[in-house]
Amino acid sequence: MALSLFDTLLSTPDMIAAFDDAALIQAMLDFEAALAAAQADEGLLPRHAAQAIAAACRADRFDIPALVTAGRRSGTLAVPLVKELTRLVAETDQEAASLVHWGSTSQDVQDTAMVLVTHTALRLLDADLAALCRRLLALGESHLATPVLARTLLQPAQVTGFGFKVAGWLAPLVRARARLRAAAGDALQLQLGGAVGTLAVMGERGPAVAHRMAQALDLKTPAATWHTQRDEWVRLGLEVALLTGSLGKIAADLALMAQGEVGELAEPSGGGRGGSSAMPHKRNPVSSMIALAAATRTPQHAATLLAAMGQQHERGLGNWQAELAEWPTLFLSAHGALRALNDAFAGLTVDTARMRANIDALHGLVAAEALSIWVAGAIGRPAAHAAVEKMTQTAVAVGRHLRDVARDAIAADPTLGSLDTNELGALFDPVAATEPAQRLARARLAALKKDIA
Repeated sequence: MALSLFDTLLSTPDMIAAFDDAALIQAMLDFEAALAAAQADEGLLPRHAAQAIAAACRADRFDIPALVTAGRRSGTLAVPLVKELTRLVAETDQEAASLVHWGSTSQDVQDTAMVLVTHTALRLLDADLAALCRRLLALGESHLATPVLARTLLQPAQVTGFGFKVAGWLAPLVRARARLRAAAGDALQLQLGGAVGTLAVMGERGPAVAHRMAQALDLKTPAATWHTQRDEWVRLGLEVALLTGSLGKIAADLALMAQGEVGELAEPSGGGRGGSSAMPHKRNPVSSMIALAAATRTPQHAATLLAAMGQQHERGLGNWQAELAEWPTLFLSAHGALRALNDAFAGLTVDTARMRANIDALHGLVAAEALSIWVAGAIGRPAAHAAVEKMTQTAVAVGRHLRDVARDAIAADPTLGSLDTNELGALFDPVAATEPAQRLARARLAALKKDIA
């Protein structure tokens, strides 16, 4: 598969190899060898013919660039591949050559080949996804009581626990892993229908041939051909897209927390990683960049899969071909994002002092809601809200800590006399403020841990 330089930068060598031309051609040849063997087992062709066909099914015997060129003229790679395979088989067995690809059709071989390489691609995704889940689990467990600013609409909101934030990153990934496995169980199935999906050439032995082939290729035996019924297949692709979106969310948070003005997290550096061609001081979050680029590209590829579902009659024209072209890109982007974030979290710097400093720099304003609830015990909620709002305005105007402004306001207002100002310290303690988040995160991480192998 030809990729641009920029595509390559956003993926991984392993995933590129999974979908490269040689891998796809070999998968098509594996289909042809399995077809012949299954037909021989069912008595539809001589054993020697199946053996001769299998012996020729080696991608290194084919001129792959020539196949690609010829495939453009014929509209499918299967036509020139079968032609060349037939020629190679004929060198040793003329009878076997006449039985190459017998009873099958071009979409059977191309769909099954894409299923086979996708099987490999999913193993790569699962391994890196499991690794990232384990890293996030360890990070969350070690920072349950670490105070950090929660931010809403990109503005400081309240104090939360960093472990709680990490649990929020982890949960969608654990769900994605489970959904990918379930979707793969449905979608990784043999395609074998013949010209119009009826297996007519093989007659009543067609289903048995399909079953034998599926077993040989370690695929699910389909209930029927799915030439134009793409729902289970597309669902798998969409699950990959959802995973990439979740990775993009983590990358966005990581990049924002790594901004110099925030400085709470930092990706690994050194050895040229994250450097700038013009500014030696920079420490760019390159892992976040890769994951965000992947998440930005993915919706368009997922949309193409959905748009291609309206395939005409028994075989699609144009839409199936568009789906095949888009399919690998989803996996290339997802794996690029996964590998990048694994690199980031493997050497992540967590600056807890900076997290605390960012909280302290807001002079207690992030505890305004807790203060309001406390004051409401004396004067009711509406009046408390108005009173604390006035206190926050004063704190901002004069540059004082909200705790001190509140203490003075309580002393000056007889209606607040029932409040014990000695309790103010606990209201403004960042570590104490993490307690609700700690409870939730501890329970959530324990539940997620059970699902992480």
